[in-house]
Amino acid sequence: MKKTILFSVMLLGTCIFAQKSPVLGGDRDVHGCIGSAGYTYSQLKNNCIKTFNQKIKLKEVGTDKSYTSTTAVIFNKSMTKAEVFIPDGAAKSIILDKQGKQKIWKSGTHVKDSYVLTPYKKSYQIKKNDEVIYQ
Repeated sequence: MKKTILFSVMLLGTCIFAQKSPVLGGDRDVHGCIGSAGYTYSQLKNNCIKTFNQKIKLKEVGTDKSYTSTTAVIFNKSMTKAEVFIPDGAAKSIILDKQGKQKIWKSGTHVKDSYVLTPYKKSYQIKKNDEVIYQ
């Protein structure tokens, strides 16, 4: 009798614990990217990527926060579009289009704020509403 009660308690405890533990990979977004594994969906690559593994990473400037965030920039093959991963926006990333023959990429009118990506020293800088936010 004691063994049956002990077994029942152990089985019940296991069931309760299993319900509270998260399912590994259970945080997939609508594109199937697993955020807890560091993946974010890229519109340009049409795939899940790790932004911290990208070649172009820019640091936040002029912040009053106790930490500094970074962002990644990727380009399409023809360099006519750039995708920036701004962590403070509602969208995970913003697509910028190249303007003319210059190396300047701008957000379209569909985005509330104006974003501009320009070359800066040996890298790039991102301006939001004419204020440098990353370089």
